[in-house]
Amino acid sequence: QVQLVESGGDLVQPGGSLRLSCATSRSIFSFYSMGWYRQAPGNQRELVATITTSDGSTYYADNVKGRFTISRDNAKNTVSLQMNSLKPEDTAVYYCRARGLIDYWGQGTQVTVSF
Repeated sequence: QVQLVESGGDLVQPGGSLRLSCATSRSIFSFYSMGWYRQAPGNQRELVATITTSDGSTYYADNVKGRFTISRDNAKNTVSLQMNSLKPEDTAVYYCRARGLIDYWGQGTQVTVSF
């Protein structure tokens, strides 16, 4: 069974930064891609960013483009999400997803952007 463990969620003021990490119990190369999704109360889960493990190509949702950066550390089997210029509307539970023959999800980490 694959485990994904997210960390790094916190309370931060608008304009601040956070870095989320997702550690996998298996080499990230065993997955086609990894990504971050988020879900705010009352909303559907939405895609934030993805990274293809084979070539490192990335994709970002329009509302985070230019502010968030997804990256991978092959040696540590982790995928990170650097979030800058955070806005209150970024408040959500952030989930890590690993896509392969089977999809895996982490348990989520809370990000709250507020004064």
